[in-house]
Amino acid sequence: MLGLKLPTDPRWVNIVEKNIEEILIDHAYCELKAASTAISLINSFPEYTELVDEMVALVKEEMSHFKMVQTKLLDRGYILGRDRKDEYVVELHKFFPKGGSRTTQLVHRLLYAGLIEARSCERFKLLSEQLVDEELCKFYRDLMVSEANHYSMFLKFARFYGDKEEVDTKWQELLDYEAEIIGNLNKDAKMHG
Repeated sequence: MLGLKLPTDPRWVNIVEKNIEEILIDHAYCELKAASTAISLINSFPEYTELVDEMVALVKEEMSHFKMVQTKLLDRGYILGRDRKDEYVVELHKFFPKGGSRTTQLVHRLLYAGLIEARSCERFKLLSEQLVDEELCKFYRDLMVSEANHYSMFLKFARFYGDKEEVDTKWQELLDYEAEIIGNLNKDAKMHG
């Protein structure tokens, strides 16, 4: 369903299992960044009413997810800590050239957001199926559904605002590029690492 070209190495869950605090901190910041992306889309493209309406709802949902992750951290005796640089996102954002029409810029941003949500969904699925901690398994199973909905929403908007055939071509090319990124990243206890 997600179309990812390179699945996450299942051994990634073993790394996460030994670093629950790190993955929860990284996850919390991912939720904040997702909310920030939605706010940025509202600021950058206020004339797209349907998009703005969905982004307002997404900000609320992502912030509620942030609060859920923060609560998990606190319940386990951890604190939020500092944000870490997300090499995955940095590398991903190098794919599309800067500039172009407003529509092109919007489509590119929607595709980036959709892909990040797709990878998060895939990783949440792995965590929900393979973590020893049953509480976290259920937590990630519930969040996986939201991530799948976000992924499909971003892709739907990219196809709605852009030329569907062109968007689908760009999507496939971005998926190929993302597979290279995943293959080259260190296997850290990060949501996208």
